[in-house]
Order: sequence, then structure tokens, then C-alpha cells
Amino acid sequence: MTRTNAPWGLIGLLSLSGLMACTAAKSAATPPLPVRTAKVQSISVGNPLKYSASIIPYTQVELAFKSNGYLERILQVRSADGRMRNVDEGDFVTRGTVLAVVQQQDYKDKLQQAEAQLSRSEAEHQKAKLSYDRTTALYSTKSATKPDMDSAQAQLDSTTASVSTAKAQLSEAQVALGYCQLRAPFNGWIVKRTVDAGSLVGPATNGFTIADLRTVKAVFGIPDTMVSKIKRGQTVQLTTDAVPGPISGRVSAISTSADAKSRVYSVEVSIANEANKFKAGMIATLELGAEALASPVTGVPLDAVIHDPQRPDGFAVMVAEGQGDSTIARLRPVELGKPYGNMVAVTSGVAVNETVITTGVSLIKNGDVVRQLP
Repeated sequence: MTRTNAPWGLIGLLSLSGLMACTAAKSAATPPLPVRTAKVQSISVGNPLKYSASIIPYTQVELAFKSNGYLERILQVRSADGRMRNVDEGDFVTRGTVLAVVQQQDYKDKLQQAEAQLSRSEAEHQKAKLSYDRTTALYSTKSATKPDMDSAQAQLDSTTASVSTAKAQLSEAQVALGYCQLRAPFNGWIVKRTVDAGSLVGPATNGFTIADLRTVKAVFGIPDTMVSKIKRGQTVQLTTDAVPGPISGRVSAISTSADAKSRVYSVEVSIANEANKFKAGMIATLELGAEALASPVTGVPLDAVIHDPQRPDGFAVMVAEGQGDSTIARLRPVELGKPYGNMVAVTSGVAVNETVITTGVSLIKNGDVVRQLP
């Protein structure tokens, strides 16, 4: 019986040995886990205060008509499909562009009447001038009386006044005719159009709202405790979800009195917008009030901090020791201090310039081999 079972036992041992060898080979072939790392830093600036700001145009005006009448036409622009349409919200117009025209015939008639009246007044004035010159000559030779001279003078003065009045009426008619055309006062974007061809308009009828977005303003409020910490001309950094990267702006205005309801002071930051990246209504975030600490503190990224598996209430970091594919992750207990933005102070456990693992730290354990990603 022993001779019969021995080969099978040997086979079992060989099979087990082979399985263990395969497992070891597979373990040896497991590649290091890729991770991202960061240096332990020295923090010398305290926590800034965050503010939310609204992006508004630097200049925005409502264009109103000054002439009465029906709209004859609206500026036509070519749409994306090639058809012509009325200028509308989102269209860019240049300074002096005629956006809308009121029917002009009545104003042209009044202009012709003013021109005719001026011609009559000038003719009467010329006649009075000749009569005055003639009377003056006669009066000098005692051939005309003093009443004749006074009458000629009065007639000349009256026609001179008539000419001045006629010129004023002509200028008024010319201006009124010019007001039939509503023009863009500057290069800008149409924000709103409230009229159509055929609309009856009059003085103070708002036809368009136009905004100059070459420069925009980020407007936000600060409490009285921050007023002394911000100055006109100061450069600040802003961020938005719509535009990647930090944005540099300059403080252009600080209100001199607080809002009656919110009790905060309005601050405006001017931002160059030549590329038209910023639109009215966007939200920006900025930080102010960061002050130097009395003494620098050691800090690590918040992403590097994990719960210490050996201390239920403790924290730890994974320190990357070594270089390249031979980097070893070592668990290091730490004591945490105050947060500073996306960093947190560490009072013990790591030193400045040591390397800690930030991405992938929850997937590894003490002693694992890792590969640092660039």
C-alpha cells in the first residue's frame, strides 16, 4: 500500500511546489504602482480670505431715441446661415454704426422750411442793410431826418434778429433730422434690443443696450475690517470656472461708504478682456488678506494625509523613499496643525523637502514599491 500511494504523494508535493513557484513569479512580475508626489513645504503666509465677485461690463449704456416716429429700419447683419437679419443680442458693432432709423420725411420737410425761412430772413436783412446805408448817407448830408435814421436802424436790428432766429431754427431742424439715426457710441456688444421695424418710438424710448467688454470689472464687497488692507492700483489674482488659469486684475475703485443693507464696501477690479473671454454675469473668486506668519511652519498637501491604521484617531502620510522604480512607500505618523489653503501644517513626523505621496496614497500600504509619475 505504501509503494502504491508514494508516487501520488510525490506528485502532490511537486504540484504544490510548482504552484508556489508560479505565484512567486507572478508576484515578482507585478509592476510598481504609479503615484504622484509632492515636496513637504515651508509655509510663511497665513490663510487669505476668499471673496466671490461678479463680472460686469466696464461700460454699459441704454441707447434712447430723441425723435418721434415709426422705425423705418433696423441694422441688418448676416447670420451664421448666410441670411440677413436684424442686429440682435450678442452682435458686435463699431462706434458710429447706425443701429436704427426713424422715418425722416417729416424732419426733412421741417429742415426745408427752416432753410426757406433763413433765406427770407437773409433777403429782408439785406434789404434793410441797403436802406440803412442809404439813409445814413442822406442823414450825413442833412437830406434825411433823425426819425428816418432811427427807423432804418430799427429795421436793420429787426432783420438781424430774424436771421439769427432762422439760423437757430435751421440748426435745430438739422439736429432733429440727425437724431432720426440711432448710432453706437462706442465699439461694443449688443446686450439687448427692444424695438423692431415699424415700432413707434419717442423721446426716452430705449432701443438698445450696448456694453463695452474690452475691459470688464469684477465687483465684490468687503467688510470694514478689510478696507485698510486693499488699495487702489493694487494687483490681485482671480480665478473663474469658465476661464482656466489665474487672472490678473487691478483694483480700480473702492466705495467710500458701506451699502445700507449689507454693510459692506464695494470694490471694483478692472480686468483686460481683449480676447473677449469674460462675459457679463460670470462669477470670479479672489483671495485677499494673506499675511506673513510670525514664524514659518512645515506643511504637506491635504491630499497626502490619511488615517493612521495603527492609531484610530491619528493621521499619517506615505513618504516616498528612494528614486525611480525602487521607490519604497513608508508610513509616517504625523501631528497636524492648522490648514492653509490646500496645505495643512504638520507639527511633527516629516521635514521640509521630504517627498510625500499625494495621488494613489489610499491604494498602497507600508513597504510597497511605487513608481513616481512626472
